[in-house]
Amino acid sequence: MVAIDANEVEFNAIRAQGPGGQNVNKVSNAVHLRFDIVKSSLPEHIKERLLTLRDQRITKDGVVVLKAQQSRSQEANKDEALRRLQELVDGVAVLPTVRRATRPTRSSQRKRLDGKAKDGERKQLRGKVSL
Repeated sequence: MVAIDANEVEFNAIRAQGPGGQNVNKVSNAVHLRFDIVKSSLPEHIKERLLTLRDQRITKDGVVVLKAQQSRSQEANKDEALRRLQELVDGVAVLPTVRRATRPTRSSQRKRLDGKAKDGERKQLRGKVSL
């Protein structure tokens, strides 16, 4: 797990959308999180993998933009946005396992061909009956 420096994350409070009565119109509880990947202190290999991700939350300039508005509390929305950013970074930090090509065993090849022959015999019996 790679730690994200809190000084590199920028928060902007905005008004949330959706139901909430008058409170929605006067309180800015939703949070926009901005995180510049290129200027961050993340390791280079993680930066490269983040920038190559095809994710709509990452702009062309390499800035991650997340909007959190689930909670009525601004602090809870900040925590939610940070959690989602950490989840995104942790997702690319784990390297995918390299697949090594293997050959099928002789026994598995034989079983496959036997199965195909049985299927062919079964289908042969489905033909028209001649009298």
